[in-house]
Amino acid sequence: MELHIKHASKYIRKALILDDVNLTLQGGRIYGLQGPNGSGKTMLMRLMAGLIRPTSGQVWIDGRQLGRDMDFPPSMGLLLENPAFLPGHTGLKNLELLAKIQNRISVKDIRQALRDVGLDPDDRRKYRKYSLGMKQRLGVAAAIMEQPELILVDEPTNALDDKGVKQICALLRRERDRGSLLVLSCHDASILEALSDEMFHIYEGKVERRVAS
Repeated sequence: MELHIKHASKYIRKALILDDVNLTLQGGRIYGLQGPNGSGKTMLMRLMAGLIRPTSGQVWIDGRQLGRDMDFPPSMGLLLENPAFLPGHTGLKNLELLAKIQNRISVKDIRQALRDVGLDPDDRRKYRKYSLGMKQRLGVAAAIMEQPELILVDEPTNALDDKGVKQICALLRRERDRGSLLVLSCHDASILEALSDEMFHIYEGKVERRVAS
């Protein structure tokens, strides 16, 4: 997959949120977004996901323009802000319901995705009983279970202990090695730098490339 953002700006009312962004991102790499709260990181990922349209400029995926040739990227996993699931269902049931939208994967695939993030697919607890860390793991599982070509994740290690952080980081690297294009944001700079092949700093809607240490 190749994703191009060409001179994209985004206004909300009269506030400039993204300012003339130009990026070229390719599959098989992890791109880290670093910047203070409100700098535009989540808005940039929403732009890539087709959840918002730029006020000016364009977003292209493999030669097709979002908003003209397609509404959303054809193969995408998404975890933005707080994961939201049906509180009265188990983790497995929640993912089964999500999977029915595309109908691309089997229950066996879903169960494996749960195991990959450290959740028991046979756990009968309802989502409302999940800890914050379990909710985050389920969100990551939802983002990767269909082996998408584009994975956008906001704070993937939020509320996880050290073991969980290592597990999720290894999983994200696996998805990169499989050929996916991953875009991440994380408040922990050390985790973000360790994961990223390339990093971008965002401040007041402007995006600048940085070299990951």
